Amino acid sequence: MNPLFQQLIIDAVKKNRKDKSGSLNDYDVAKEFYRLKVGGIHLIKDIFLICIGIMSAGFGLESFLLPNSFIDGGVTGISLLTSELTGTSLAILIVVINLPFVILGYRQIGKTFAIKSILAICGLALVISMVHYPVITSDKLLVSVFGGFFIGAGIGFAVRGGAVLDGTEILAVYLTKRTGLTMGDIILIFNILIFSVAAYLLSIETALYSILAYMAAAKTVDFIIEGVEEYIGVTIVSPHSDSIRIMITEKLGRGVTIYSGKRGFGKRGDHRADIDIVYSVVTRLEIAKLQTEVEKIDANAFIVMNRVKDTKGGIIKKRPLEH
Repeated sequence: MNPLFQQLIIDAVKKNRKDKSGSLNDYDVAKEFYRLKVGGIHLIKDIFLICIGIMSAGFGLESFLLPNSFIDGGVTGISLLTSELTGTSLAILIVVINLPFVILGYRQIGKTFAIKSILAICGLALVISMVHYPVITSDKLLVSVFGGFFIGAGIGFAVRGGAVLDGTEILAVYLTKRTGLTMGDIILIFNILIFSVAAYLLSIETALYSILAYMAAAKTVDFIIEGVEEYIGVTIVSPHSDSIRIMITEKLGRGVTIYSGKRGFGKRGDHRADIDIVYSVVTRLEIAKLQTEVEKIDANAFIVMNRVKDTKGGIIKKRPLEH
């Protein structure tokens, strides 16, 4: 290891230790090196995702929405609408209008998130000002769908990188804590107001196409953030739990967690017997095979399924499903 880099690691370990006078061992240095390595890899990945998001959103705006005077939802929609009505530079408006939301994000979420977000928003403003994308089409339907798609992809990649290009979600998080509304309700109300103003000031047709662009963007954001595969958490209660465990690990090639539980009340009344509860996470494509195999073992097994946003670790992605 480079002596200078090694000294930086040693200084970092000493800074984080409560007992600064004690001697350092190889384990402490190796642990700090691993921590810095993981942090560096994640930072590079976040920067890469944010850059892709900036370029994608800039492409959606420059090549589709701006040439056809369409708008989007959220803070981006407010910026587009204001730019269309006043002639003010969109790049300036995106930064100025998003700034209060970033400050709110700093208070609600954290410093790192706020720094990433302001850099991402400024990056988008620079791309809009300096990069000139070609106009792809003037067909209104294609403009709405693909303009929304590329903007949504940009926002989604930025979120995956730990930043936002649109501050609406930050406002929704803040208001959710202070009202009885959900984040979805707040974003919906926010966008209804934007599109209502657009229908009054621009035209109803433009507002309708803009709603279509927003819907395309929203679906793309969900797709980018949640991923292609949808994971399902499956809880199985059965007296044949060991056979089910073996089936999941050997036939499906998936990981299993066993909980020690106790029956409460069943078909035969109050019957408090100890039982092992099987929990596994599979993709939605594997649900049918899992249900078939469980039924072969125990037709009366009690199965509960929940959607899982994402997974990390385990063996869910390591072994392919065998047919």
